[in-house]
Amino acid sequence: MSANSPIRIHRLLDEAEGYLMLELPEYALRILQSRDEWPRMAFEASFLKGEALRSLERYREALGALDVAASLRPDDIGVALAQGWCYKRTNRLAEAVDALERAAQSEPDNALIHYNLACYWSLAANPSRALAELAVALDLDPELRRLIAEESDFNALRGSPAFERLANDPAPSK
Repeated sequence: MSANSPIRIHRLLDEAEGYLMLELPEYALRILQSRDEWPRMAFEASFLKGEALRSLERYREALGALDVAASLRPDDIGVALAQGWCYKRTNRLAEAVDALERAAQSEPDNALIHYNLACYWSLAANPSRALAELAVALDLDPELRRLIAEESDFNALRGSPAFERLANDPAPSK
């Protein structure tokens, strides 16, 4: 089996993904950096490399790989969420919001996208947008309410009657 055979390439990517699932991003990254090019699997390799770097908290580097993945599959929700995560942690909130706004257009019923948008809008000091996104997220998945108490991104909203109603009301906000 040659080094460029589709089976070998697929096995290496599966191995890298397995290491990520085992929370061993260093090993995944070692595999992903073993090749300069991943023929026929460029999206998968770029996304996994971005995820490995993100797990290692190397957010700026992760964005390079994630940007490649996003250029190959602009509507991929996993890539958009990972980009948002990294943009937030590199103090690029406007880009984090943009990534998730695009994702919300593709998947408007994805509660996690709206929850993360609420976090980013809160950090960006836009409480009305943050509350609107949080309301959508909780309508779609009321179980997300359990995350709010520990979410430091919402610290600027705490004490607001509208926020407290959303955070503490077990009934959907419809």
